[in-house]
Amino acid sequence: MPSVPGKLVCVTGAAGFIASWLVKLLLEKGYTVRGTVRNPEDPKNLHLRELDGAEERLILCKANLNDYESLCEAINGCDGVFHTASPVTDDPEQMVEPAVNGAKNVIKAAAESKVRRVVLTSSIGAVYMDPNRDPEKVVDETCWSNLEFCKNTKNWYCYGKAVAEQEAWETAKELGVDMVVVNPVLVLGPLLQQTVNASVAHILKYLTGSAKTYTNAIQAYVHVKDVALAHILLFETPAASGRYLCAESVLHRGDVVEILAKFFPEYPIPTRCSDEKNPRKKPYKFSNQKLKDLGLEFTPVKQCLYDTVKSLQEKGHLPIPTQNEEPNHINS
Repeated sequence: MPSVPGKLVCVTGAAGFIASWLVKLLLEKGYTVRGTVRNPEDPKNLHLRELDGAEERLILCKANLNDYESLCEAINGCDGVFHTASPVTDDPEQMVEPAVNGAKNVIKAAAESKVRRVVLTSSIGAVYMDPNRDPEKVVDETCWSNLEFCKNTKNWYCYGKAVAEQEAWETAKELGVDMVVVNPVLVLGPLLQQTVNASVAHILKYLTGSAKTYTNAIQAYVHVKDVALAHILLFETPAASGRYLCAESVLHRGDVVEILAKFFPEYPIPTRCSDEKNPRKKPYKFSNQKLKDLGLEFTPVKQCLYDTVKSLQEKGHLPIPTQNEEPNHINS
């Protein structure tokens, strides 16, 4: 496909799970992509170099979120920036400061380069963590996580994501940068990279036998391709503004293991809940209407789970059973 005229974009943390899909889809659409990575020669970036269009239109740049000059170099001349790079950890020192400083540095570099729009990858972690919210209230883009609650429960990932997003909004406003934000829930789907990331590991443990029970907990899920598409949609839609909650379904862990067992009965999937005393946690209500209004069609969660397991098999993280019949009705 020929390149899109004037469409040079930067993707930070290009080798990550969401970012790899974003690079893939941008290249498919004809964009020229500058992807920031820690070391362009690292073999773990090989999957990016093998993408269709990568040879002609992907430039991997060495950059660090704390190194402002390296970010300026990567962003200079770009029409847009997709800031996906962020630590995924509950270590406060490794999470909070790099997430906050990284977001501010990217927006400052974008302002200096007169970038048309920044699309920031935030998280449901910046939205959902609030013990005082009425359980009947619909979780949407107006909701913010309670920082004191995150601190008190030592949930440094959610704390870091919330503070980084708030700082990003302030910096963007101060510098006149047009920014929109995607708040994805737990992201599943096929891996492009070789390694298992944190969100996919959440499913892998139920298939390997390492988890003997499932927890009495709920989780919202979304397909990685939908998250990448949401980023591009927000970049390409001039009227897009504010935050966009990117979620398809909220499921209890019991529902997750049930779906996995239906598709893949050959794995030692747990059948017992670790908490048999308390009532089963109820899924919260959420709204993904803002993204639907822009035309995004979400992949059903059953398909997400199926695609995730097939990918784990293909990448060698799960043994492929000899009698693995394709299910006839994924959505049944």
